[in-house]
Amino acid sequence: MTLPELTARTSLTRPDGRLDRRAVGWARRPLVDTDGIARDGRRFLGRNKRWEYWGVVTPTHVLAATVSSIDYAAVHEVWVLDRATEETYGAAVTVVPPRGVRLPGTFGAGPVRARARGLDIAFHEVPGGTRLRARTGDASFDVVAELPDGHERLAVVVPWSDTRFQYTVKDVARPARGTVTTAGETHELVDGESWAVLDHGRGRWPYDVSWNWGAGAGRSGGRTVGIQVGGRWTAGTGSTENAVVVDGRLHFIPAELTWDYDVADWRRPWRVTGGGLDATFEPFYDKVSRTNLAVVSSVTDQCFGRWSGTFTPPGGGEPVEFSGLVGWAEEVHNRW
Repeated sequence: MTLPELTARTSLTRPDGRLDRRAVGWARRPLVDTDGIARDGRRFLGRNKRWEYWGVVTPTHVLAATVSSIDYAAVHEVWVLDRATEETYGAAVTVVPPRGVRLPGTFGAGPVRARARGLDIAFHEVPGGTRLRARTGDASFDVVAELPDGHERLAVVVPWSDTRFQYTVKDVARPARGTVTTAGETHELVDGESWAVLDHGRGRWPYDVSWNWGAGAGRSGGRTVGIQVGGRWTAGTGSTENAVVVDGRLHFIPAELTWDYDVADWRRPWRVTGGGLDATFEPFYDKVSRTNLAVVSSVTDQCFGRWSGTFTPPGGGEPVEFSGLVGWAEEVHNRW
């Protein structure tokens, strides 16, 4: 079955809190109302997951901030990498039960906020984009992820069942401007070479799940190119989260992709192929995260590096060559 393109607003859930199958599809902009995830959460306690993740890559730094509520805990992080020295800054906090966190029910319906010991994060819409602010004891950033006119974003509903499903918005190649401060020194983001990526999620998840995710952006061959690829978690659902954005226009890839990488050496080149995409990812840093809180655990290797390759849009079209797109590729295994 071909996954339909959504063009009108729809609700993720029915009045009984189960998946509304009319929402299953993909879109070029956020169209799905997800208010039911929090509103009906008690009927599905423990399975509701809501988050906002922003990652920003610059020639000098990598910035990231996560605000999340996973039903029984709020999990937040601010992380900054100095690319020249590989020094890292920031803080990660788990708050049980969740408190001090604000996440709008539906995309764009209000500000995002997390306050916890040693950490303060705020995301909100401003004219021309989204302002991202984060602060810890040793680092801070204040960045605007610009939203150019006509810029398209991948929005997808992934259905495991009528009670387990996810709505994700993956927004790549957002030009970024602002400042980052580490160890008391403030750096301006390099104009035209700094890019922001959003991962917005609302859904009800299985307890044990693994996934791959990759993203990258930059100017190549006179074009702005953004890469968005994922795998494993969507297998067998009929949905994918794969796309390439060229000069703001989104090209959805309906095929599952093949991921090839070496778990014994994360810094070896990765290959991601299929659906007209032939991409190589060359890491320069591996962010290793390990959490084990008895019934809740997470194992993550998020590698940062550069994407290169070619993309031929589905149905034909002029091949797009790209190189030097800075971003990441990751493997995650969660029990949550």
